[in-house]
Amino acid sequence: MSQTHNPAKPPNYYVPHQSKWPIIATIAVFCLMYGLASILHSSQVGKMTPVPSWIMLIGLGLTIYMLYGWFSNVIQESRQGLYSAQLDQSFRMGMAWFIFSEVMFFAAFFGALFYARVLSVPWLGGEGDKGVSNMLWEGFSAHWPLLTNPDPELFPGPSDTIPAWQIPFLNTVILVSSSFTLTLAHHALKEDKRKLCASWLAVTVALGVIFLGFQIYEYQHAYNDLQLTLSSGIYGSTFFMLTGFHGAHVTIGTIMLAVVLIRILNGHFTKDKHFGFEASAWYWHFVDVVWLLLFTFVYVL
Repeated sequence: MSQTHNPAKPPNYYVPHQSKWPIIATIAVFCLMYGLASILHSSQVGKMTPVPSWIMLIGLGLTIYMLYGWFSNVIQESRQGLYSAQLDQSFRMGMAWFIFSEVMFFAAFFGALFYARVLSVPWLGGEGDKGVSNMLWEGFSAHWPLLTNPDPELFPGPSDTIPAWQIPFLNTVILVSSSFTLTLAHHALKEDKRKLCASWLAVTVALGVIFLGFQIYEYQHAYNDLQLTLSSGIYGSTFFMLTGFHGAHVTIGTIMLAVVLIRILNGHFTKDKHFGFEASAWYWHFVDVVWLLLFTFVYVL
């Protein structure tokens, strides 16, 4: 049951009403994952049907509905003054742990890249105690990025890589600039300059959209011109897993900042209480740091 509250003095820890959102989230995630797994399985066995796609779309629709409804409730409760300083602290701890889980998520993929580059590929070239060059054809070059795969008929390698100092470097400038504009928006909000905050935040959202546009163009170029795909060996799979998941996080971050912008235009947040803004900013700066690592270890080195 929810606690009664005095608007002038919020309870130590607000207990909300019973909610339908957790069960909807469970159903949504089940449909989304089941549909996706079925699509991948069907593509492997060569028996594609429309049913898994519909299940996945239903899961995606339920996920969007759940996120919109649940966060709307949280915003309403916050606007009603139901959240105390203790609850605000728990929100901050929760967001910090969430970002830490994201750090571990990307650490796993960077670890896979490190293992392939530093260990597996040299072993295939005959280096070290586990070198197995005698199992491959003569003249195999164990050089990263691996453009000629050990089984080129099953996994044909790409014709070339994406130059680091073209679109990737431009995207680096864009994303780093977006962190600066977001910081300026945050300082403006803390000084209660709402119009200035909204302006800088709009610039940040625009930079996020531009970044995604360039990444879509880069993917089209990789697939159509360079034959760089998920099926083009270890280089292609690690490239798209790292940059693809990062692109998904940029998309989520851009949506978060767009929602924050709408809230600011609607008069939400104060100069002293704006955790929704701060949580989105933390997430965006994390995405920025991940991209700097991607640019260095995927494109440059």
